[in-house]
Amino acid sequence: MEIETNRLLIRPWVENDLEAFAEINADPDVRRYYHPAILTRAQSDEVVAECTRHLDEHGFAFLATIRKEDGALIGGTGLSWTHDVPGDPATEIGWILGRSFWRQGYAHETGHAWFAHARSLGIGEVIGFTSEINLPSRAQMEALGMTHDAAENFADPTVPTDNPLGPHVLYRMLLQG
Repeated sequence: MEIETNRLLIRPWVENDLEAFAEINADPDVRRYYHPAILTRAQSDEVVAECTRHLDEHGFAFLATIRKEDGALIGGTGLSWTHDVPGDPATEIGWILGRSFWRQGYAHETGHAWFAHARSLGIGEVIGFTSEINLPSRAQMEALGMTHDAAENFADPTVPTDNPLGPHVLYRMLLQG
């Protein structure tokens, strides 16, 4: 599967993506709001392997996101099934972009492309979630038109209870109804 936007190509991961993605996952600024924080090369490669398995099983996943003008891997964006939120399972949207690609509208561009893809698959709702303190991602979800209800805030079960990244917010985008 491939998705194209004006500036980007979203496609399955290939071997040549692994080093650049590992560099993104080793950047403490990029991973500031993730738990665990930075990833080793092996951990980053396992993330890609899991995305590939998810794609094979479900027909969608977090995929490599490439800037068309120069072929640079800007990060990973996509959809995934999640069981880590209240009322699970749900289809989650997400993104992780290399720092040099921030504030250029790429997350917004891919977000709309993924919403359109979800609609084409008959998915009626997409959720996004992040730590309460991740203001940049929260602002992006709001800019994409996703809505937040504080009553749905939750403690992420994958984060230790004493970690400031544990308290999470949930955003929703109704695609069909």
